[in-house]
Amino acid sequence: MAKATVAILRTRPETVIEDYQRLAELAGLRQALDPGATTILKDNISWHFPFPAANTTPWQLEGSIVALRANGFRDLACVQNRTVVTNAFKGTDLNGYWPICKAHDVPVLFNFKPDEMTWVEYRPKGRMLVLDRIFEGHIRIPDYLHGKNVVHLPTTKCHIYTTTTGAMKNAFGGLLSERRHWTHSWIHETLVDLLTIQKEIHAGLFAMMDGTTAGNGAGPRIMDPQVKNVLLASADQTAIDAIAAKLMGFDPLAIDYIRLAHEAGLGVGDLREIEVVGDVDAASENWHFKVGKTFHSFLAWLSWYGPTRHLQKLIFHGPLAALTYPFSEVYHDYYRWPLREKGVYERWLQETDWGKLFQTYHERGHLIEPSRPAGAAV
Repeated sequence: MAKATVAILRTRPETVIEDYQRLAELAGLRQALDPGATTILKDNISWHFPFPAANTTPWQLEGSIVALRANGFRDLACVQNRTVVTNAFKGTDLNGYWPICKAHDVPVLFNFKPDEMTWVEYRPKGRMLVLDRIFEGHIRIPDYLHGKNVVHLPTTKCHIYTTTTGAMKNAFGGLLSERRHWTHSWIHETLVDLLTIQKEIHAGLFAMMDGTTAGNGAGPRIMDPQVKNVLLASADQTAIDAIAAKLMGFDPLAIDYIRLAHEAGLGVGDLREIEVVGDVDAASENWHFKVGKTFHSFLAWLSWYGPTRHLQKLIFHGPLAALTYPFSEVYHDYYRWPLREKGVYERWLQETDWGKLFQTYHERGHLIEPSRPAGAAV
């Protein structure tokens, strides 16, 4: 397999929009995408609350829009999904996406609204590792995603199920319905299957990853946010996840979803076969992240990997599943957020330059005036 290219840049709030444009050029955005196709911006909302590192940042979204427009991609759309613990409308609001998309004339669509897209059965051409078995031959995906470019907008963070989460995991919410939790026991294989499907249905794939504040700990919601001041981009979804994993202190090929995708020829996960461009020295950092443990992560392990995993069809494939959702909501939204994570968020707002930029977005709505040349601040 030919070498993959991953671009990495050091950044700061004063230059971050311009840096996203340079990042896109270094990583070959124009060559990776079809200029005649609609381009979907697939942001990541791991938690509707604006917890640092959990969600696509407003400058990541706006920087990507500006970079795409500067490269001639005019027809853009932002596509959202919901989960059993995340409210897509609330997340779009609290993380500041609405005013950015409105200012840049980018429609916001929701994959669970029947008037905006329909879930249709899809029969993959490539070999599936688990999805055909899990969904008994009836894999369903949104019809709107066919034939379009997708630019994934993940953040750099840990995850209780997959060790790290990034570009490959970002397709999880957009391509699978609310029954996606059925796949958790085989999450690594599922991400590989989803990459196979993406390569079949999308006109082009690209990822712009934000590491301005990265998430150490259990993830993807409960984390210790650490300022790292880096951005990454690549047309290879596996390679960008491999470099991000290396930055976080993990061996990429020891993470199953990266190794399996590499072995299947879907991307490059071996660091020796990845060309890093940009601020190359930044890729040598080791943040020494660890996937921490919480009460919720213990329950997740018990449900999907522990001794009770054999009961998951009984519990999670039928009416009993509805009884588990309120527990997760109460734990995250009514215990963790008000009593613990909200304080972390408020300190980040007051004590970091990225927190102050986040406040600026909430005050102004957006930084770049679309009628002005790209890179000109309001």
